[in-house]
Amino acid sequence: MATASMPFSLPSLNYRAVRVGRVNRKQGVAFATMNKETLGVRVTEGEGSLPKVVLTSAGGSEAELYLFGGCVTSWKAANDKDLLFVRPDAVFNKKKPISGGVPHCFPQFGPGPMQQHGFARNMDWSILDSENVEGNPVITLELKDGPYSRAMWDFSFRALFKVILDTKSISTELTITNTDSKPFSFSSALHTYFRASVTGASVKGLKGCKTLNKDPDPTNPAEGKEERDRVTFPGFVDCIYLDAPSVVHLDNGLGDTITIRNTNWSDAVLWNPHMQMEACYKDFVCVENAKIGKVQLEPEQSWTAKQHLSIN
Repeated sequence: MATASMPFSLPSLNYRAVRVGRVNRKQGVAFATMNKETLGVRVTEGEGSLPKVVLTSAGGSEAELYLFGGCVTSWKAANDKDLLFVRPDAVFNKKKPISGGVPHCFPQFGPGPMQQHGFARNMDWSILDSENVEGNPVITLELKDGPYSRAMWDFSFRALFKVILDTKSISTELTITNTDSKPFSFSSALHTYFRASVTGASVKGLKGCKTLNKDPDPTNPAEGKEERDRVTFPGFVDCIYLDAPSVVHLDNGLGDTITIRNTNWSDAVLWNPHMQMEACYKDFVCVENAKIGKVQLEPEQSWTAKQHLSIN
């Protein structure tokens, strides 16, 4: 496979240039440690003046991700229609996670001893590397422990998040490495928001899965088994599917079918808040790849999970 890159200069405050390296959390700016610019990878100023990475493939597709939270916020195939959804109440001020796109849940999914869904979506990630493979831009982000994370979870770790954009797909690869001297465990998920018409949306491929349904009591999920060929969103939906298949299909109700493939994300979650978010619940559904059970890592061990979203 061919890799294309071009050299460039690095002005100190020019967001058009990718300055690859660690992130200063207070300033939210990436500092240079690698002198290259990659075809199809551009860093610009996003909402709230936060650094945003724009990926553009040779086939005309485009994706955007913010270093804050390592959050993919947009994915457009060549038809320029955004397939992801960012809620209208989303804020870009680092005071709360970005509400929409593909937020990280790590090292905790849902409620627990630390804040909801952990801390990875509340921290600045840094750009570790970028490349262009046969017209497809690839970027790898990195997150390491610091005082903010250790105040909630006192372990040393390294998280790598690789994003690959193709003409009709976007793929991600999350790798968690234990860099501590003691073992730790975690749960994780990609809380993906898909643009949809909630009355027409459905998910196929979950029939036969064991379910943990948080409706009506989220503190005491009801165990069950999915009997439907197509799961719909008729009202409030918050349901975990254990040992989910590696492929499910989302009909977003807007004329698109999105195939959601995964490797090593053992579970799935469907969510729509219904009237709890009256302003926007009709416009999205969440189909999440997750690892609900704890992953145990010994020192120097790693865990990797992949997600591949494609549009027909």
